[in-house]
Amino acid sequence: MGTPPSLTDGELIVLGRHPLASNVVLVGEVRCAGAPAVTVAYKPVDGERPLWDFPDGTLAAREVAASRIDALGGFDLVPETVWRDGPAGPGAVQRWIGDVTSLCPTPVAVTPPGTVPDGNLVVLEGEDEGGSPLLLSHPDDPRLRSMAVLDAALNNSDRKGGHLLLHDGRLWGIDHGVGLSADPKLRTVLWGWAGEAIPAEDLDRLTHLAGALERDEVVAELAGLLTHLEVEALGARVESLLVTGTHPEPSGEWPAIPWPPL
Repeated sequence: MGTPPSLTDGELIVLGRHPLASNVVLVGEVRCAGAPAVTVAYKPVDGERPLWDFPDGTLAAREVAASRIDALGGFDLVPETVWRDGPAGPGAVQRWIGDVTSLCPTPVAVTPPGTVPDGNLVVLEGEDEGGSPLLLSHPDDPRLRSMAVLDAALNNSDRKGGHLLLHDGRLWGIDHGVGLSADPKLRTVLWGWAGEAIPAEDLDRLTHLAGALERDEVVAELAGLLTHLEVEALGARVESLLVTGTHPEPSGEWPAIPWPPL
């Protein structure tokens, strides 16, 4: 069958629209003669709805930048994502994780008290529609901890549980369109390690990322996807994480957890 094509090769074919996405997300395939088709999520710029806190028409580029930053640091938590043209215009094309006919499970749990999975870290206490108590929790898992570090660097303002996917023994993070702002906007369900020391492995990844951000070609590449101010803010966040050596804590100036959390 040959080697699967890169996402920039071949023809992008739209198969349908994702029914649960708030913006237009098209399910498609990248097809190249002599190679197996690659299933993708295609997010055209023209399908983005305006947001009050992010410039119009920038979300797809942020998706691509997040994938590139993940790779530069060696986190390996974000699926390959590229910028390319397609039937609905230019946008982000991301390798699909899992089976398009079913949802990948998330490690984040919302449960009544007393039924929190063993070893989970509780990050939020709340109530359901009837007033019964519920707890939001996540495992004390080094993969999730690395994701929390990456999210702090990305300034991810929408790390819902549903954006964390478990597939074939791997953890993946998707939906990074509302991240990488120059203003502090971290909102996440992964607060279980707030204020604790960042593990050495993740400090090494941040060090690799900081080194990459000193290279002119990397800065130029990211500046084609973000503003210069946003690229500078990215570097400042990475440096701050390395200096403090700790996971950030909620600032109190911005909602700490996205809604809904899953």
